[in-house]
Amino acid sequence: MKQKMIALSAGVIVVLVGAYAAYDYFAGNHVTVQEVIPANASVQASGGAAVDAAKLNGEWKIQPESKVYFSVTTSKETVNFESGEVQGQWTLDVSDLTKNAASASIEIAKVQSGNATRDSHVAGEKFLNAAAFPKAEFKAKSFEGLPKEWKEGEKVTFDLPGTLTVKGVSKDVTFKTDALYSGGTIKLEGSSVVTFEDFGLKNPHAVVVDTENNITLQLRLVMAK
Repeated sequence: MKQKMIALSAGVIVVLVGAYAAYDYFAGNHVTVQEVIPANASVQASGGAAVDAAKLNGEWKIQPESKVYFSVTTSKETVNFESGEVQGQWTLDVSDLTKNAASASIEIAKVQSGNATRDSHVAGEKFLNAAAFPKAEFKAKSFEGLPKEWKEGEKVTFDLPGTLTVKGVSKDVTFKTDALYSGGTIKLEGSSVVTFEDFGLKNPHAVVVDTENNITLQLRLVMAK
């Protein structure tokens, strides 16, 4: 009898461990948000040589290494989703900010969180419905506080208000943005916060995991001419 009890207890432990591992996989985070601007990059200050405007002005295309992330925080942890399929461009003119324009889009079906079951649900008909609305798109309206002079390897900070369209619903958002010019490339990081309700989505509460209503959007873009 004692041996049977030990075996039964061991079996229960194995089942519980397996159940927790499954829960940890399906509810957990498997994506790390990658930075494109070095953490030790200094913020632009007065003085120093400016980058020639001719190097900055013109058409900049989003490069393949760029990513867009969105993150939701659950009662377990923050879960990140990423898209490496970012398309778009930035028309930059530091002398006449009214000529600046920017747009970007991602393919919903290619957003992934490292969990195929969860990703299929997110792209499915009951949530983002990638079949009917294959892309999420952003178009900038203005570039608030964008400086006219930039310095090699130093961050400039500005606000990027625009319109975000997801699942056929458009919402005005503002990305708090840092950009850095270095070696012929522009690296840009921006963040904004929206809610599920902004785009007519239901909060995906689960039985064992609660989800906050806020969704954090993060841009990690590398651009070249």
